[in-house]
Amino acid sequence: MTIRRMKKKDIPEVAFIESQCFTQPWSEHGFEEAMNDAVFLIAEENEQIAGYIGMYVMEPEGEITNVAVREECRGNGCGNLLLQAMEQWAQKHRIERIVLEVRSGNAGAIHVYEKNGFVKLGIRKNFYQFPQEDADIMEWKKC
Repeated sequence: MTIRRMKKKDIPEVAFIESQCFTQPWSEHGFEEAMNDAVFLIAEENEQIAGYIGMYVMEPEGEITNVAVREECRGNGCGNLLLQAMEQWAQKHRIERIVLEVRSGNAGAIHVYEKNGFVKLGIRKNFYQFPQEDADIMEWKKC
């Protein structure tokens, strides 16, 4: 599996993965606009996008906006590789702290974040809709 920066030509496939993973997915237009202000990395295997991660950058901080992996690619370490790649990118670009929100009930994602050095800071009540759910606020700091 290789990790690379997302290109505009990747947007339709990334938006499809987004629509399969989230109840309120970003549109292709949303991804195109976000590429002006955010860093997106792609995990690719056999010329197919397996997953992606996005992060807004406000030096010295970043905020992870999206992490999604195709259903058939889950369980093979793709999410872990994407997080590690984004952390490496962050360290090279003077990002000292990354924050994110994750559904409180998404134990699998929370486990991956914790495995990669994220710690829970608190909860945002009723942050998500469809279905309504709290969000755990998590943080990673440069070592």
